[in-house]
Amino acid sequence: MPSTRIDTETLTRLPKAVLHDHLDGGLRPATVVELAEAVGHTLPTTDPDELAAWYYEAANSGDLVRYIATFEHTLAVMQTREGLLRTAEEYVLDLAADGVVYGEVRYAPELNTRGGLSMGEVVETVQEGLAAGMARAAAAGTPVRVGTLLCGMRMFDRVREAADLAVAFRDAGVVGFDIAGAEDGFPPADHLAAFEHLRRENVPFTIHAGEAHGLPSIHQALQVCGAQRIGHGVRITDDIPDLAAGKLGRLAAWVRDRRIALEMCPTSNLQTGAATSIAEHPITALKDLGFRVTLNTDNRLVSGTTMTREMSLLVEQAGWSVADLRTVTVNALKSAFVPFDEREALIEDVVLPGYASAL
Repeated sequence: MPSTRIDTETLTRLPKAVLHDHLDGGLRPATVVELAEAVGHTLPTTDPDELAAWYYEAANSGDLVRYIATFEHTLAVMQTREGLLRTAEEYVLDLAADGVVYGEVRYAPELNTRGGLSMGEVVETVQEGLAAGMARAAAAGTPVRVGTLLCGMRMFDRVREAADLAVAFRDAGVVGFDIAGAEDGFPPADHLAAFEHLRRENVPFTIHAGEAHGLPSIHQALQVCGAQRIGHGVRITDDIPDLAAGKLGRLAAWVRDRRIALEMCPTSNLQTGAATSIAEHPITALKDLGFRVTLNTDNRLVSGTTMTREMSLLVEQAGWSVADLRTVTVNALKSAFVPFDEREALIEDVVLPGYASAL
């Protein structure tokens, strides 16, 4: 694919939407260092630049389980009210600085209770921090709307508790639900009761599927559990034997024809071995075949990335144009878990004008 050039300033300025981004995977390195000192947690290094490099190198193992293990240090500093408030507020400010106008942040409250907070208190605290960040971003002239997805950890037994919290806080900033953690050996249908409860309560949800595990996990997430979106979903190509010819199997056709959003995370997928290169990442072929693909960061610290960087990689290594970037941004907003009028306003009033100025 020939290289395309779009200058960094233009890419940074373009309005962006991110649907798949983990709170505990996106802390500022300097914040991790400061909070770790405050709580007495030992890090691999106390130099912020060296810590950022350590995360990136550790995550480039090609192993999803080892990738997930890098979260030990970020979670260690997110066990207090002070740590959660700061990381949530900074999360929003970092999105705003990256040109993001809509974001969905996800985290598992059960992983933030080691300091004595209840899961409900964790959610309340994170929402307080996110609200502070949104207020500061708006005051600075870079407004960003951030909704929360609560996660249940698929290999543990508190998924239903997290689902109950998603219902309880749906009018207080929580816009949906997810399950996260190691896919292989922990099928989504193990938590069917939680998903049935969410459907009865009209709470939308996405499911991590089709990353470390293949088509069966995507099929279960959609046809058994009822997910409205798929987290990652790169293995949907297993149902498209010839991407160039574009002949779809029944599951792939269902995903495309029902406009089920695929929350694709190119850099992360390279790190976990779910893809081999940016140039050959399935996001480009799936976009060209009419799938509702979206572009995401997954974990900004762990992957050493931003939305601007993800866009730049696709432009330079996969030949994407500004029009392609607009497509995935509009796709994300069409499938966001906020009300239709909010999505429509962001598309018509912010995204389309922003891209028109760059075309």
